[in-house]
Amino acid sequence: MSTAVQMRTRDPRIILNALQQRLPHLVADVGVDDLWEREVQLLLRDSVAVRSLAERILGQGIAYLITAMENPGVDMGVGYTVDIGVHQIILDTPLYFAFCDQYNGGTYKHHAPLIERRRDGTVMRTAELLRRNGFDVDDELWSVDASDCSPCDNKAPDSH
Repeated sequence: MSTAVQMRTRDPRIILNALQQRLPHLVADVGVDDLWEREVQLLLRDSVAVRSLAERILGQGIAYLITAMENPGVDMGVGYTVDIGVHQIILDTPLYFAFCDQYNGGTYKHHAPLIERRRDGTVMRTAELLRRNGFDVDDELWSVDASDCSPCDNKAPDSH
């Protein structure tokens, strides 16, 4: 007899919206139902022209940040496209602090990017790490920048 094993994937939208209770200082925007919608609208306002793409980028950025926080010291990096989603969360500082509180033991996780990009396969290795960490990976978004990683300086304490 075989037993089917069903693995649930972690949903970035649910994860993001669950942080609402940790955000006493976030200004509520009129007409925005939840944190996911807020961040998608900010991406559409500032950097991404298509809603479906903004949602994909945001989801992968959330998956990356959580995986980086849950795997300290692991060499990781994203390409330009996914980095847009990472930066969206980091720039919304009350939200980023809530991420750090929830997923990094309450300690701020630094973002210390290097100027020189790496071309050593880090992007695709990172995508695989996200998959092993329970997230669906948008292979198209990761492979578009596969040879162009934007790494962080490992000399900055607890950085990604």
